[in-house]
Amino acid sequence: MELLNTVFIAKAIIVGVVFAITLGIAAYSTYFERKIAAFMQDRIGPDRAGPFGILQPLADAVKMFMKEDFIPANSNKWLFIAGPCLSMLTALMTSAVVPFGDSVTIGGATFDLQGIDVNIGILWVFGIVSLGVYGIMIGGWASNNKFALLGAIRAASQNISYELAMGMAIITILMITGSLSTKQIVEVQQNGHWNIFYQPLGFLIFIICAFAECNRTPFDLPECETELIGGYHTEYSSMKLGFYLFAEYINMFISGAVMATLYFGGYDYPGVEFVTQQFGSNVASFVGVGALIGKSLGFVFVFMWVRWTIPRFRYDQLMNLGWTGLIPLAMYNVVVTGFGILVGKPFMVSIAGLVVLIAALFVYDQLLVKKKIA
Repeated sequence: MELLNTVFIAKAIIVGVVFAITLGIAAYSTYFERKIAAFMQDRIGPDRAGPFGILQPLADAVKMFMKEDFIPANSNKWLFIAGPCLSMLTALMTSAVVPFGDSVTIGGATFDLQGIDVNIGILWVFGIVSLGVYGIMIGGWASNNKFALLGAIRAASQNISYELAMGMAIITILMITGSLSTKQIVEVQQNGHWNIFYQPLGFLIFIICAFAECNRTPFDLPECETELIGGYHTEYSSMKLGFYLFAEYINMFISGAVMATLYFGGYDYPGVEFVTQQFGSNVASFVGVGALIGKSLGFVFVFMWVRWTIPRFRYDQLMNLGWTGLIPLAMYNVVVTGFGILVGKPFMVSIAGLVVLIAALFVYDQLLVKKKIA
């Protein structure tokens, strides 16, 4: 019983720390996005709240809490409140199965730096991500606003479309590693055997789908202000609006953590054996935590970089890319991966398949050019 209590307390602390890190990074992602946008547009960015503007997220939080908490008269009150809560809940729940580090030993007891280690970790991530659209859909419908409803419908169709290609990209990871457990997927990639070398096309498909799942530019059609005022959260204010906006940044960080886990070795980093020998396994594990967070923040930067670089797609272009572009590519990637595993040379076959695909796309593009000229 005492051992069970110790394990429960340790897991509760780990989950609490993971949530705190996730919330802290999400809060300061708003600050860094403004700074990155300012740098790319030759502006200064926030510089009033504290030194270099580092207190701007706190100022934003105070502003959100102090704004009027408005609920439309003809809305469904309880669903109107439940929408942003569900978005925030699903965003946080996804991080539970991400292995942020290897095991640590404290007082003779060994603990995994992971909230829950279930043997269906990837299915957990995929299932929770799929539930996230309900928060948007409920909020848009409960607002009793046609623009909000259109934004919610866009979000639902967009997420369903891109989850198909994302699911097939994940299938190739399962084919290579032979496990649904995120912990085992990371362990297979130790010592530099990262899946990105075996699945470059799968990673490209996954990261494009991640942009669509997070409703980030160029796929932010559910909140397209030029067409839908504010999209699905048009009627929201105060911390209800804050929950929606905050959930987006949490999803960005967790998406980065999942991509690092699936394709970039998770908490693996160069020199892990040297650090273990010189400083012990505990120090090596905590350095691994920093490595995973660093990789995740790198992807967060990519999300921000793309937002201020590429213009928004039209909705028909977005759906066309998902159904006629990414899904066929994902199916091709599954076939190539299966053939590579069959012949026992997954790396060589993966590279050959990518070269063949690029050559085929080039030939197709040249044929289109000649057809237009003719």
